[in-house]
Amino acid sequence: MADSQTNFAWATLLDVDPRQPGRLPLHERLAQALRAAIRSGRLATGAAVPPSRALAEELDCSRWVVTEAYGKLLAEGYLSARVGSATRVSWSPEVTSPRRQDAAGPTRTTVRYDLGPGLPDLRAFPRRRWSEAVHAVTGSAVRYDLGPPGRSGHPTLRRTVAEYLRRSRGADTVPGSVTVCAGITDGLFRTARALRAEGIVEVAVEDPGWARLRAAVTSAGLRVRPVPVDTDGLRVDVLSRHPTVRAVVVGAAHQFPTGAMLSPQRRAELVRWARSVDGYVIEDDYDSEFRYDRRPIGVVQGMDPRRVFLLGSVSKTLSPALGLGWLVAPSPLTRALREANVVAAPPPVLDQLALATFIDRGWYDTHLRAARRRFRTRRDLLVRELAAQLPAGRVAGTAAGLHILLHLPDGTDTARVVADAAAAGLRLADLDTYRSGRAGSPALVIGYGNVGDAEIAPAVALLRSTLRDAG
Repeated sequence: MADSQTNFAWATLLDVDPRQPGRLPLHERLAQALRAAIRSGRLATGAAVPPSRALAEELDCSRWVVTEAYGKLLAEGYLSARVGSATRVSWSPEVTSPRRQDAAGPTRTTVRYDLGPGLPDLRAFPRRRWSEAVHAVTGSAVRYDLGPPGRSGHPTLRRTVAEYLRRSRGADTVPGSVTVCAGITDGLFRTARALRAEGIVEVAVEDPGWARLRAAVTSAGLRVRPVPVDTDGLRVDVLSRHPTVRAVVVGAAHQFPTGAMLSPQRRAELVRWARSVDGYVIEDDYDSEFRYDRRPIGVVQGMDPRRVFLLGSVSKTLSPALGLGWLVAPSPLTRALREANVVAAPPPVLDQLALATFIDRGWYDTHLRAARRRFRTRRDLLVRELAAQLPAGRVAGTAAGLHILLHLPDGTDTARVVADAAAAGLRLADLDTYRSGRAGSPALVIGYGNVGDAEIAPAVALLRSTLRDAG
């Protein structure tokens, strides 16, 4: 900041009116206004004040007024000047005032080791390739691309996503059935609104499962019905016992947080159930690209595209900061889906075109192959460290995704463990926070997407220490 030649305080509001006479001379009033702006933080330490000639023109006063005010603040230590450089703010408060502390809120503990679920390796974001894609589409976009984005997404990305899902996920889709959205939660909210328009009032969700998916369903005005999950995925037999349920959200390829894969038999049962109740399956395909025991399996949507919605995004493969996802809908509901949330804006067009370019040039596939190798190695390292340092724990859900489950001995206070770990700078999650009912057997959800390989051993050592202190 201190060396930046562009950090000028041009737009700072100064309470000075040169045309209004006062008891103090104008240069004194300007000095007071600048001093107040500095002390309040509106002019931050290191910010460059405008050249005297430019500020004089802005305030419609003589340049002498500004140089006098600057000279006074230089003498008082609020400003510093250096030959050949801008005049900059040099004053900073030694102690933050109580009012500013309260406004900032409580101090948050720094995360030393991120073993929380839900994030990819943010260090490995393909910055160069992504910037090349952005540069390419910025130069090639026609003027029509720079207008308001279409409600269903740009045709180029819809075509690219349709082709990608057909070849990589076994989906039965065409560009017309794809809607570009901001991510899986956005897509689920739109789907729930469309289903409500179809007369559906209750949607089943997996238990345990993502709380934000339940929130997306309820915020659309539908009731939520939790359905248990076992080692073969969603219990379709339990689902069938609820006659008011005509839609279900399911993670078929990799259920969060248990890591279960919906078995072939359950997949067939689920499609038969949807047909029998004139209902729908909403398939959450959030991190299906990361499977380590076999090639990624196809989607349920390919079994019956008239009964299955398919939700996907790049939040777990590239970065959630991109805010790019897609929704494949049954053809009869595509129109209702796009009208379900008319105020929701699709992602920016240039970002959509950049993702299409990133996929079309093969960079997405290359990135995924490298990520799978990296995550497989990191998962193996984490499992070895847990076995060596926490032999009383039992690891599960290792076949896919970016997290595992660590089952702990009965009586372990996992809520306290997570809180104590967070205070020590270790981020992880309690399985109970994803359960909709009462607490179950103690287990931790440990992610390995956004942690370095060299950080795993000390992170597990910190977890071991936290568990020991928690008894």
